[in-house]
Amino acid sequence: MAIFDKQAPGVYIEELPGGARPIVTPSTAVLAIVGLCRDTINFENPASGKIETRNPPTTPTLVTSWQQFASHYGGLAQAPTGTAMHQAMWGFFLNGGKTAFVVGVPVTARDGKGPVLLPRTGTLSTANGQETLRLTTRPLDPAEEVIVRAGPGSDASKPELFNITYSTKSDPAPKTVENLTLGSGRRNVKTALQAETQGLLLAEILNAQGAPNEIVPVGEVTLKPTAAAPATDEAPFTLSDKATTLLIGDAAKRTGIAGLEAIEEVTLVICPDLVALRKLGMLNDKEVLEVQAFMINHCENMKDRFAILDAPFGKNVQEMMDWRKNSAAWGSGFAALYYPWIEVKDKEYAPPSGYLAGVYARTDSARGVHKAPANEEVGGAIGLELNVTQAEQGFLNPIGVNVIRKFPNRGIRVWGARTLESGEWKYINVRRLFSNIEEAILQGTQWTVFEPNDRVLWAGIRREVTDYLTLRWREGALFGATPEEAFYVVCDETINDQAVRDQGYCLIEVGIAPVKPAEFIVFMIRQKREETSA
Repeated sequence: MAIFDKQAPGVYIEELPGGARPIVTPSTAVLAIVGLCRDTINFENPASGKIETRNPPTTPTLVTSWQQFASHYGGLAQAPTGTAMHQAMWGFFLNGGKTAFVVGVPVTARDGKGPVLLPRTGTLSTANGQETLRLTTRPLDPAEEVIVRAGPGSDASKPELFNITYSTKSDPAPKTVENLTLGSGRRNVKTALQAETQGLLLAEILNAQGAPNEIVPVGEVTLKPTAAAPATDEAPFTLSDKATTLLIGDAAKRTGIAGLEAIEEVTLVICPDLVALRKLGMLNDKEVLEVQAFMINHCENMKDRFAILDAPFGKNVQEMMDWRKNSAAWGSGFAALYYPWIEVKDKEYAPPSGYLAGVYARTDSARGVHKAPANEEVGGAIGLELNVTQAEQGFLNPIGVNVIRKFPNRGIRVWGARTLESGEWKYINVRRLFSNIEEAILQGTQWTVFEPNDRVLWAGIRREVTDYLTLRWREGALFGATPEEAFYVVCDETINDQAVRDQGYCLIEVGIAPVKPAEFIVFMIRQKREETSA
């Protein structure tokens, strides 16, 4: 502060900074979910009463309620058959979740379930019968029809050109796309139709023979609804690319799991449709492990988020143990695995990750991130895929498989609190507490960059970090009868000597004693002998 820069006599006032730069604890339960949704959704506009078509977002989209999620991706009835994202989000908000970033992976549904939008397909013959022009609409309301007519072009001097006129059942006024050609160029039928009908009509030339410019399509076709029920051996939807590619995504395009790199607020990551696709037979075990490994690597690289993984459906305890052994490379404190699936309706089961994310959020809000999200009831669960016994859990718990169990008169509860690491980061709440504290300190000490690297700076850092950790100790997040027992902060010349300062570094060492969960409660009871007097 330039106090001694005055030139003229007089009384001056200078506002001095208070010196306090409190470190604020960031949110701990901001969910990111990557999941499958329909490529187009039907919504009724309450103002006009008309059906409108929307394309769900494919990049991270913030939602803060179930209603907001449904407005983007549709409700439970509009979830593609066999998928899990919609049910997961329902369970997240039901169990106390409040904030989520959703990354939709669009699929083309074949199930005909709910207010589904379906494409229409038909063909127009050519003048010489050598070619057909296949026309397809974008997905439309099931009650919609499109009438398409083809005839000579508007320019009589160019017989190779043709017009296409179309109308819909809901909008019978005819519209014309003029002077189209089967050849290349700006008026190519495929290019012009898509552009000038706003994607309503798409074209494909089949059985091409001879010179395209000499063939003119003629005739009329009505594109009507077609049956959407899949064959028994056919998936209820189709994907635009390999499932693992779509789920992993692209960081630059902000798609899939990789697209979450740009969202700094995220602290929890789930992908329930990964195991849902396996249940449908569209992914194998190796592919599921590949994507789950990518989720874990993403969380490890970002350092501020935690992956909640689902076990595959249909595995007994021995098979689950084998699955975990095959994923031994996971060994990470940034993820937890849950088993088995939960029953959400009569004989309908869902991966638990969305419901568990809600439990994490509820526990964080009620107790704090230092409390393990375990011995907590799973709201909305009416049963389990498999009832695991105490003895069976004894084989699963040590290898990092958190079991969801049903207890008489206590409901369905999360009965595990372990990460996938067996070392110092084996408890979920310890890993998440450190990530939360590290992020708070990182955000709260940005003011230190480019400050003079001297004792004044060191004292300021010690003061701010000490004040913050004292608050965390008071709320019960750190172990110790006094703050001195709970943590320490070192930032002085003992670790910032001349050589360190010459490199432009300021080093701060922080030690924290976290509160760990009482996983095993053991009452040692013995028979008391009656004492006899001599």
